[in-house]
Amino acid sequence: MKLSHSISYYSLIVLKKFLSTLSARTRYKISNQLASLLYNYINIRKNQAKTNLKKAFPNWSDRKISFTLKKMYQFFSFNFIQFISVPKSWEKLEIDVIGRDILDSNLEKGQGVIFITGHFGAWEILGKWLGEYTELFAGIALRQKNRGANQFFQEQRELPGTKQFYKRENSIEIAYEILSSNGVLGLVSDQDARKKGVFVNFFGSSASTPKGAALFHLNTAAPIMMGACTQKGFQKYEIRFFQVDTSIQNIERITQSYTSLLEECIRKNPEQYFWFHKRWKTAP
Repeated sequence: MKLSHSISYYSLIVLKKFLSTLSARTRYKISNQLASLLYNYINIRKNQAKTNLKKAFPNWSDRKISFTLKKMYQFFSFNFIQFISVPKSWEKLEIDVIGRDILDSNLEKGQGVIFITGHFGAWEILGKWLGEYTELFAGIALRQKNRGANQFFQEQRELPGTKQFYKRENSIEIAYEILSSNGVLGLVSDQDARKKGVFVNFFGSSASTPKGAALFHLNTAAPIMMGACTQKGFQKYEIRFFQVDTSIQNIERITQSYTSLLEECIRKNPEQYFWFHKRWKTAP
């Protein structure tokens, strides 16, 4: 590991130890200061997020766009600090789970479960719950260029029993092994997939979307479900599960089904979606 990457790793360890000495309320205050700093002085992807919000909600006023953008900065700043502070930040969490029976019935089929989510809500808490609740939950991730940061993030995510493996590193073979073991395969399927994706409707516009979930289903018959974790109050979260319609065995229809479910979640809490991505980058 490069020296700079090692410094990143140990710096994150020190930051974790410091943040873990603080109360959740104090971490929340720090996160609001961080959000204000990022919103007012660091414009990385800020304009992209504003453009995406305008595309998704064309009837919104500039004032409402700006308000939602600020709330998004606050939401993700707090969730990032909470993630750095794991496992201390898990203390006194209140998590309400809706649709647990959907997950249970899918696992009872013995074919594994393809679990889809997006960059929405507190997805790290969602992963924590699944890692603790199921016998095997593993998610595909993109390896960070900074190996030190990558190691720290992986260690944090695997604390509750979640497993993480990486794209382009025997990921297809590992994914099929997870499903054949009746495990839960986690996929984040809401980023631009370029020309390799399938175009489906997302907030009224065609968006190139990863088709991996549909392909895994068509090749294994494993059921597909979607889930999201929404913050409902301070230290209060709601995890909601949905069954994805696969009655029409078609890549586009299956992909549209879970994309529409994700959009429904986002519309209810738009400030909890990570609008920084170039979601509509690739044209049909």
